[in-house]
Amino acid sequence: MNEVKTKLLTINVKDLSFKDDKIVDDLVRYISETLPQLNLNRDGNEIEVEMPYELSKRALKLRIKKFLYKKGLNKDYRPISYKSADAEGYAVKEKKILQLSYY
Repeated sequence: MNEVKTKLLTINVKDLSFKDDKIVDDLVRYISETLPQLNLNRDGNEIEVEMPYELSKRALKLRIKKFLYKKGLNKDYRPISYKSADAEGYAVKEKKILQLSYY
């Protein structure tokens, strides 16, 4: 009876899906290929990730960042960690760009 302890994380991809829904499908495929021990389920703008307890959340964040870099979206989007009472995980948010106008 060797049962592996797991933890549940969510990835909120609401901002990323506004750009193109195909990018979110590519993200799910990329994460499942690079980390085959994860179980991924997409539910609208959220991706539910069931991962082994020994695997760190940082490994998931690294894969999200690598995906954004490979797609050329690292200038526009970044993964942000969040933790609430009912869920924890990452949100892929659009970077805020400060534009200063000089005279």
